[in-house]
Amino acid sequence: LPRLCALPHSLAMSSVTGTFTIHQPLNYRAGSRVQPADGGQAEEVYEPATGRVISKLLCSGEKEVDLAVQSAKAAFKIWSQMSGMERSRVLLEAARIIREQREEIATLETINNGKSIFEARVDIDVSWQCLEYYAGLAGSLAGEHIQLPGGSFGYTRREPLGVCVGIGAWNYPFQIACWKSAPALACGNAMVFKPSPFTPISVVRLAEIFTEAGVPKGLFNVVQGGVATGQFLCHHPDVAKISFTGSVPTGIKIMEMAAKGIKPVTLELGGKSPLIIFADCALENAVNGALMANFLTQGEVCCNGTRVFVERKILDVFTKEMVKRTQKIKVGDPLLEDTRMGALINQPHLDRVQGFIKQAKEQGAEVLCGGDLYVPDDPKLKNGYYMRPCVLGNCTDDMTCVKEEIFGPVMSILPFDTEEEVVERANNTKFGLAGGVFTRDIQKAHRVVAALKAGMCFINNYNVSPVELPFGGYKASGFGRENGRAAIEYYSQLKTVCVEMGDVESVF
Repeated sequence: LPRLCALPHSLAMSSVTGTFTIHQPLNYRAGSRVQPADGGQAEEVYEPATGRVISKLLCSGEKEVDLAVQSAKAAFKIWSQMSGMERSRVLLEAARIIREQREEIATLETINNGKSIFEARVDIDVSWQCLEYYAGLAGSLAGEHIQLPGGSFGYTRREPLGVCVGIGAWNYPFQIACWKSAPALACGNAMVFKPSPFTPISVVRLAEIFTEAGVPKGLFNVVQGGVATGQFLCHHPDVAKISFTGSVPTGIKIMEMAAKGIKPVTLELGGKSPLIIFADCALENAVNGALMANFLTQGEVCCNGTRVFVERKILDVFTKEMVKRTQKIKVGDPLLEDTRMGALINQPHLDRVQGFIKQAKEQGAEVLCGGDLYVPDDPKLKNGYYMRPCVLGNCTDDMTCVKEEIFGPVMSILPFDTEEEVVERANNTKFGLAGGVFTRDIQKAHRVVAALKAGMCFINNYNVSPVELPFGGYKASGFGRENGRAAIEYYSQLKTVCVEMGDVESVF
């Protein structure tokens, strides 16, 4: 791969799967990699494509978390006093570095996550675009002036919160870290970020890039660990806000912990999103949309449209084409250019997805294609976590595979007859993250998405999430928003100032 020499010396890597090892610390504090001051149990970090252990991380204890928060708190005093334009220039430089090192960072992401290099490059592009977008907003953040009677006036100031905590998920490690840090830093905050212990590697590279770009040392720190580390972060008295991406049960616990300190939270949680295919759709486009809605990142995407409702008139032709296209998806070594589906994150998760398919068959669903384990021909990949993408037919709304988030490459196809019926069924879920509609009738499209109880809706496309648009869910899928101008509201606070130009008239 080009420019691999630009990577830190702590990384030993080639472009060949199964050759990556990292030996240096995975925590980042005060501008450098460090071992945690009170590192607890060691967690093994795997390469999903091969099942190899590529690193070990020490879980950060309460002392290390406090050191990271204090480091961020000190940097916040400097960063928060800088002008928006000054912060903008630093974020633009970080975006430039990411763009320049796109290939290396994408390779790190692929090796640690298992997704195809093709997809990882897109993730890195979205990441630098996110930094550029918020760099553009940083200099324009302002309050407003309000004229009051008698020459008096008031004004508002938009101020940063302080030290924010970001807790990321393993499906988009680098991108999620950028989605959380870019608006936080643009608003003048500092951040302590905890990635998933399954994918701890690329976020440390982001921390190094921020330092190289010129943020005060300590402005963006990384602590590693699992549940205990997250609890120390959420309970820390100097943490002003928590932003979490992950499962509903964990989101509930984070909300409970934040409530004790009256800390604002952003929760981007799970989904079981509906994708509605009407008979008047452009069939090829609808099939492409359903593929994008189900099989990106091995199906490990929270907003995936895994409940595919197909109008009965075209059920057979749609299903036939979907099965044909799904069977052509190339599974295998994620670092190969023509691979379109890599490995799932780890063995327990692969077993969990397989369990959903087994249960679906027991409940009457029909496996139309895929669903079985896949063993690549390359012997070095034999211990990787692969499966063939699965399409389930003969599904009903009460099946577990239709109700619960599988978080794997499993699509459930369900027939419907009327618009009213499908909208009611689509909304019959505890989740509300996303939804999609394919139809040539633009009035119907807008009517249906208006009726869907979901935070992110797509018309004649799916899983398109430009950084300019807010992203987040309804109901159990969480609240608050990532991206767009909306995120500024969740990383800043308003101060109101009232100025009296005359004498105060006392009523006492």
